[in-house]
Amino acid sequence: MANILIIDDEREVGNFLFHLLTSKGFDITIGYSGKDFQQLAPKKNYDLAMIDVKLPDINGIELLKKLKQLNPLCKVIIMTGYSTVKTAVEAIKFGANDYIEKPFDNIDEVESLVEQLLVSTQANSQHEMHQLAENLGLIVGNSTEMNHLITLAYKIAKKNVNVLIEGETGTGKEVLAHFIHQANERKSQPFVGINCGAISESLLESELFGHEKGAFTGAVKDRKGIFEIANKGTLFLDEIGEASLSTQVKLLRVLETGEFMRIGDESVRRTNTRIIAASHVNLAEAVENKTFREDLLYRIDVVKLIIPPLRNRKEDIPLFLSYYLKKYKTDLSFSEDSLKLMQEYSWPGNIRELVNMVKLALTLAEGETAIITPSYLPEKIRKECNSSILEQELPSMNKKHNPLAFDVYINQWVAELKEIWQEEESSYDQVIDCIKQLEITAGKAFVMRTLQETMGNRGEAAKKLNISIRKLRYILNEKGHSIAE
Repeated sequence: MANILIIDDEREVGNFLFHLLTSKGFDITIGYSGKDFQQLAPKKNYDLAMIDVKLPDINGIELLKKLKQLNPLCKVIIMTGYSTVKTAVEAIKFGANDYIEKPFDNIDEVESLVEQLLVSTQANSQHEMHQLAENLGLIVGNSTEMNHLITLAYKIAKKNVNVLIEGETGTGKEVLAHFIHQANERKSQPFVGINCGAISESLLESELFGHEKGAFTGAVKDRKGIFEIANKGTLFLDEIGEASLSTQVKLLRVLETGEFMRIGDESVRRTNTRIIAASHVNLAEAVENKTFREDLLYRIDVVKLIIPPLRNRKEDIPLFLSYYLKKYKTDLSFSEDSLKLMQEYSWPGNIRELVNMVKLALTLAEGETAIITPSYLPEKIRKECNSSILEQELPSMNKKHNPLAFDVYINQWVAELKEIWQEEESSYDQVIDCIKQLEITAGKAFVMRTLQETMGNRGEAAKKLNISIRKLRYILNEKGHSIAE
């Protein structure tokens, strides 16, 4: 029989929970204040505690901290009103397992939560959380900060409160948003994302709310907006700080009421959409600078999750590399020297920059080596490294294909051509073969150098070289591609 401690100053709540949980066979102890808690908590080894966040003589979070010191294995549910949900989320950071809002509209939900916490073990919950993260490509790693973040995200994911994700560009805010969506009962419903900074103000309203045929020039048919498409699912508003003030007003209305109108329509529509917003700028500072509405921030910042930059979790870089090498189905691997350089680099572009670097290195090294050495890394990464590493490596580099050693190859080629010239029995075919080899090697060297400059972006590299992507692939001698140019 499980022992449950209930601390709530509302006697009606205590009586309700007593009768509800006693009927399920649990042993219930009730207190109504912090003073009662001090007397009751040491008397039994409680399996679960339900603590109100607002008590007449103490804050419920303080009781949570004391209980965790007294009985670390005791599960805790914080009881809260909607206006104190942010406080309940803080409680989760201090070790609460979950929170539930009062008044209890759904008795089954209360029973289910209590039984779930008493039956499930922390190990099972952790396994499910990490399995979901792994399936989505969310690398948690060994960083304490990241582990705290993912634990909080997993717990609040099951609630239908709005979430604000802040973090530098490229830290993986959308991946975290997908994780929250998949951990919620809405996972079978749509997940729709939009970048508020990538769409002009004139088009953003139509994207958000939809429009009727003929509402403006180019509106040739009725069109649903993403609030309508994401109904019952999750809407990810990326870079919400880039939305204009006029768009922010419209967003505020739909978040407050759940109501919106298509452009050119007079009928009011409703949406039941969970909002996950993201920004690379600090929205609190944006409010102070008058570029973001304070009332809108209040609506989206029910729960705030801040993703750490990659430079704060460099110990996880080997895990990222392992994941992406596996994802791209390659037998290549990074040398110890390359790994050392990457862990010294500051990664201003975060995970996105790391992914681009992996793609670039694979492109440059494919067909030349099994180990990706520092010479295949972008120059800006090498600049932050110990130059002795490169000096040790240069003698063993492939002189024909590596752009860093192309000048060495040119000198060798000239010397080889001179030898052919000086030979009395040299043939025309020898000369042509030598020139063809120069053409192949020079073409590949220039393509690789340009790929380094564009961080592996083939479209941009082809544009800079004034060639097609097909020809770029042909120059790299990639299998499955041919060219008739």
